[in-house]
Amino acid sequence: MLYAIVGEDRPDSLAQRLAARPAHVERLRALQDEGRLLLAGPFPAIDSPDPGPAGFSGSLIVAEFASHEAATAWADADPYVAAGVYQKVIVKPFKKVLPA
Repeated sequence: MLYAIVGEDRPDSLAQRLAARPAHVERLRALQDEGRLLLAGPFPAIDSPDPGPAGFSGSLIVAEFASHEAATAWADADPYVAAGVYQKVIVKPFKKVLPA
């Protein structure tokens, strides 16, 4: 099943985000290589594709996992969690409807 993982950044966490980004992206690439990643990306803190020092307010990942518990365990092991980037992470089942 697909799960949406929404991470909410702590205020002023851009430096930690940038430092942890390579490890974070490596895990996403592993999901992609396994054919389990639907989409992933950050939420810019301002209305710009490159927010610069304004940074990001969080991230969205939609990927396939065997269970809610597996998705939660994967999210809990994210380098952004370990680095203190995320102040909150929500994992919810997701049903893709469109595009078909």
